[in-house]
Amino acid sequence: MMLVIVPAFNEEKALPGTLAELLRLYPRAQVLVVNDGSADGTSAVARRAGVRVVDLPVNMGIGVAMQTGYRFAREHGFSRAVQCDGDGQHPPAQIAVLEETMDRTGSAMVIGSRFVESGKEGFKSLFMRRQVIRFFSRWILLLCGVRVYDVTSGFRLVNEKAIAIFARDYPFDYPEPEAIVLLSRHGLAVAEAPVAMRERQGGVSSIGFFSGIYYVVKVSIGLLVTRLRSMR
Repeated sequence: MMLVIVPAFNEEKALPGTLAELLRLYPRAQVLVVNDGSADGTSAVARRAGVRVVDLPVNMGIGVAMQTGYRFAREHGFSRAVQCDGDGQHPPAQIAVLEETMDRTGSAMVIGSRFVESGKEGFKSLFMRRQVIRFFSRWILLLCGVRVYDVTSGFRLVNEKAIAIFARDYPFDYPEPEAIVLLSRHGLAVAEAPVAMRERQGGVSSIGFFSGIYYVVKVSIGLLVTRLRSMR
């Protein structure tokens, strides 16, 4: 049984379309919107769509929102959980690609990658962002020998073992690269699947110039610390 976790912060414009796609394509999956302290109508539009909603009292960030979803998945016995952001960038139709890759590889986590050739045209991130992603890809390879190209992609499917780990321990702030190292610490495999991302359908990115500098420094240190913990 699969849980679709939709973290959402001020996504009232894009969220209805995302939820409509999810409910149409995956009627047997359960959808959980984690409303991360939104100041707009995010919670209301999610409830009108008929999905489960958890409202965080204040904006806690993507790490807390996702760990909330993983704890829900563990407590309710879900064997798989997929992150599908509420801003419309993650095409719900391509969750099937993540599932096929997990079935074929047996990996604990499958990441929807913009940088693994698929023969499809889709949204590509900005040049500087791609350079940052390449830097983290090489850093993770150096630290733990795991080759992942799209390390910042939040479009990812995890199995029951990864759900248990993430429900107990999940990075905050910008968790996607650190989550890869965390699973590596536990000896679990990570795979990538080619997907064609879309531009966000509403809202704004949380990463600007100065926050981007903080992002690089914080995540670089976080990856190193996570790796050192596994060597103790």
